[in-house]
Amino acid sequence: MAKRIKTEHAGAKNGGGYWGLRVDAKERSRKLRRSHDKDTVAEVGAGITMHDERHGNHGNKDTGGVGTAKSTGMADKWREMTLGEVIELKRGYDLPQQSRSYGKVPLVSSSGVTDHHSMAMVKGPGVVTGRYGTLGQVFYIKENFWPLNTTLYVRDFKGNDPRYVSYFLRVLDFLAYSDKAAVPGLNRNHLHQAKVRLPIDVSEQRAIAHILGTLDDKIELNRRMNETLEAIARALFKSWFVDFDPVRAKAEGRDPGLPKPIADLFPDSFENSELGEIPKGWEVKPLPDVIEVNPPRPLHKGDVAPYLDMANMPTRGHSPDAVIDRPFGSGMRFVNGDTLVARITPCLENGKTAYVDFLPHGQVGWGSTEYIVLRPKPPLSDEFAYCLARGTEFRDFAIQSMTGSSGRQRVPAESLSHFRVVTAPKPIAEQFGQLIKPLFARSSAVTKEFRTLAALRDTLLPKLISGELRLKGLHNVAVGGA
Repeated sequence: MAKRIKTEHAGAKNGGGYWGLRVDAKERSRKLRRSHDKDTVAEVGAGITMHDERHGNHGNKDTGGVGTAKSTGMADKWREMTLGEVIELKRGYDLPQQSRSYGKVPLVSSSGVTDHHSMAMVKGPGVVTGRYGTLGQVFYIKENFWPLNTTLYVRDFKGNDPRYVSYFLRVLDFLAYSDKAAVPGLNRNHLHQAKVRLPIDVSEQRAIAHILGTLDDKIELNRRMNETLEAIARALFKSWFVDFDPVRAKAEGRDPGLPKPIADLFPDSFENSELGEIPKGWEVKPLPDVIEVNPPRPLHKGDVAPYLDMANMPTRGHSPDAVIDRPFGSGMRFVNGDTLVARITPCLENGKTAYVDFLPHGQVGWGSTEYIVLRPKPPLSDEFAYCLARGTEFRDFAIQSMTGSSGRQRVPAESLSHFRVVTAPKPIAEQFGQLIKPLFARSSAVTKEFRTLAALRDTLLPKLISGELRLKGLHNVAVGGA
């Protein structure tokens, strides 16, 4: 949930605030953008050379200062060995919820950092992968951390570069070493026997890690930019439509911290309703009266259309990492401007929610039958439903409305008719849309940028790890990445 931001007097253009909200987050987002993506791509492109493993030939294609693999002196310094000769994996440590205490140490599960604790078990940097349940994801942790017992972590890197190892493990076929149980698990002793091939010179490992790490760092920078933009949007929504800050300020004789034309739209008193006090002149309505639930979208069976699976539904931020084209079978259909909410456990509790802005104009997409599709009715802006769905009130209501057997509980779409929405008069609803749309538009542009970078990283990753692509100027790159 977005952190509450104190209301102060500051106009949208005066540099001291953002529609009555502190601009610290906005200013941070500007600073995060100080390097342009094309500079990142240029840096990554410099120093890469093609090597044909099948014939032992070394390409000389110009990618901005490249050379041959032979020019690096590293052509024959790759060696085949077992994974156990490269690293030692160890099972993580149990830490029940009741034993956890507040702190800043990441707790790493098979799906990544899921919580924090006051004490670390492993000194960073480290590498963690799933041992049980979610297999195949690999996490590079820079600081000291606590790997949970659903994971395997690298206890001994045996002189190899930790970040290189994190990329190296991403191309390993973990499923080939898992058991055949309903919930797959990894046996580290079997995994240690995997045959692998890698450069034995750590400087080459560091050079490869630097290239891939530059892309990953830029991707993470863009993610943080998006989180900042969304924090501003959700804070504004909460201030206006949940906490009624502008109305409360005017009722108490305080400056609401908004430009006068916007402040004048809000009343200066409250009235009673079934939900308690609400701003005078506002109304309480069932959600389907103001937001369409699962609106019909035309898509014929067999039509190839963008498909969003549950695994790629975001738990933070509004945009998924990946959408693929797939023939339509059965599932929920959506268009740009819709909000998608996962309605099944544990996806709902984990916060899987998306705002659709990733489709080509006029395109209908589709996804899991376990989505609920929301689309606001005028005068509410499309983004209103997303901000509402990310809010604590909606999430708690949806979780309490779940039905079905344990482990397969879901929210019936019909239950949303019992959720009440406080609606503002048309001028306020429209003003909110005018303020919020540029934030989502900027976030969408940033998302496209980091998808481009992610595609480049995913293309380079197997080629660099396999040695199909080699690096020039290894010493200088390695120093830069150290």
